[in-house]
Amino acid sequence: MRCVIARYPFDLTRTGVLDSMKGVRPELVTSVSVTIGRRRYPVKQVGRVITRQDPRDFTAGEVTRAMTRLGFTCHERPAAAPVGVDGPASAAVGVDGTSAAVGVGRPTVLRTTAGGTGPVAV
Repeated sequence: MRCVIARYPFDLTRTGVLDSMKGVRPELVTSVSVTIGRRRYPVKQVGRVITRQDPRDFTAGEVTRAMTRLGFTCHERPAAAPVGVDGPASAAVGVDGTSAAVGVGRPTVLRTTAGGTGPVAV
């Protein structure tokens, strides 16, 4: 199928994209992504691989349109993980089994093997 990406025409096929992305490790997905095979790739990475162009030369929308027309599933930007009371710091458990949430900017008191305690900067 003929697709225009960064003002250049490309003849892309579904199998050609699958072959191009075979063996390519996905980068961290922070914006729009596309599922190719069993992996989820950022569309800018896919565009870079299949066009051999700098990602600054094309938009994510151009690659998303091309991948959708080829039958791949495109995904919107992932939702941000909420930060709050149930975050990883409050889930920490201390040596004695109690909650060991670490406060930002405060020294943490840790129990030493000798039984003493002392401030430790985190």
